[in-house]
Amino acid sequence: MIHAIVALLVVWCSLLTPATARADLMLLVHGYLGSAASWEQGGVVPALTTHGWERAGILRAGPGGVQELPAPGRTAKNRIYLAELPSIAPVSVQADHLVPVLRLLAARHPGERLVLVGHSVGGVVLRLALVRGDVVNPSVLITIASPHLGTPLAEQALDATNDWGPVETIKDFFGGGGYQTLKVSRGLYLDIVRQHPGSLLFWLNHQPHPDIRYLSVVRGGPMMMGDILVPGISQDLNNVPALRGRRVASRLAGQGHELVWPDGHLLVELLKESKP
Repeated sequence: MIHAIVALLVVWCSLLTPATARADLMLLVHGYLGSAASWEQGGVVPALTTHGWERAGILRAGPGGVQELPAPGRTAKNRIYLAELPSIAPVSVQADHLVPVLRLLAARHPGERLVLVGHSVGGVVLRLALVRGDVVNPSVLITIASPHLGTPLAEQALDATNDWGPVETIKDFFGGGGYQTLKVSRGLYLDIVRQHPGSLLFWLNHQPHPDIRYLSVVRGGPMMMGDILVPGISQDLNNVPALRGRRVASRLAGQGHELVWPDGHLLVELLKESKP
């Protein structure tokens, strides 16, 4: 009789006590020539904090493991982590740097909803990590102005740095730091040329993707024309062959390629729409 009363009390208390909501984690991955600071400078993180998200730290993978620059607090339910990647490296190299970051988050926050957000090339890096199985229990992938089908500007950059002999010497002398950046980025440009058989993007776009929610933010105004760097058709995940007919949505927002503070508010809106 006593045991029955105790059991009844336990059940009654559980009904009176609200269930603890599962926390959300957001990992922000920057694009080419960007850094973790890009999300702060563009106003995305400050905008997210107005919706109750909290800065949890910057995660950078290196030879000695993941280096962490923690943020104060960690009291909010929803937390933001920023990845720091070698932004001029090939996509596969960046994905390799991302793996220990993802493993750290999975170990630190088991069972929590993981939202992945990538700007520009960062969206392609995240997709490669997903396809390779490097992400544990992801929930949503959101890409902003990402070149999923490639960009002709990558081909132009390859052409501009394909000289040799006297022409190359002249370009080295007069091109300055900008030309040197183009040269050391050739491996990345090869990964984001317009997809064709044998290219990384062609392979990636035909691989099975995890069964999660996919959202793409497309820049470019009316008719989804794209921005100055990436055509609109390339930014839209609905055009990725492996994702056709899947849980994919796109949202037209903004004109320029760079991150801006309305992106933070848009992310919150998209996450509300994608709640199971």
